[in-house]
Amino acid sequence: MNKNRMDLRKQSGFTLVEIAIVLVIIGLLIGGVLKGREMITNAKVGRIEKDFSGVSAAIFAYQDRYGALPGDDPSASTRFSGTWAAADNGNGNGSISGSWASSTDTDESRKLWKHLRGSGLIAGPVDNTTASYQQPSNAFGGLIGVQLRGYNLSGHTIIFGAIPGDIAMILESRGDDGVPSTGSIQSHSTLTSYAVATQYNVAFRQ
Repeated sequence: MNKNRMDLRKQSGFTLVEIAIVLVIIGLLIGGVLKGREMITNAKVGRIEKDFSGVSAAIFAYQDRYGALPGDDPSASTRFSGTWAAADNGNGNGSISGSWASSTDTDESRKLWKHLRGSGLIAGPVDNTTASYQQPSNAFGGLIGVQLRGYNLSGHTIIFGAIPGDIAMILESRGDDGVPSTGSIQSHSTLTSYAVATQYNVAFRQ
């Protein structure tokens, strides 16, 4: 009889204390994962903002040093070391032509990156390969590009491609009015709000 009672004790389930400990551990793990995701998101948002400031500063510094916009500089091919051709020069009309996401190396929006690399204001190759003209990538894998009057903004704009909707919301709340189609930060969308599951090309007025 005593043996049977001992066997029943051995076969009993977890105690309330043990279950409570397991739940606490699970809660800590979930909290850690969520906190980790939040930190990663904040870091990526910060990188977008830092890249915007960095590209803007590089463009202004180039203009201040050489009296021309990068990409539009008509004398870039004679200024810097590396491999250059006359076709690498801009037309000097005071604006950067071409789409921000262009893949055509003769567009000023692509030449801009070679000019900035040649001047040493950003890192990268300065030769006759496509890599010299290639737009850099942002924290979410999309391109960073420059375009005149991007998405109805005035002047030159810096555009970040393929930004998730929830990140676009954060960028807007930190730097603008929260609406994709108004203010100094705008997207390719004409809607009045961002959708979390949608990716956006987000333009910042320089």
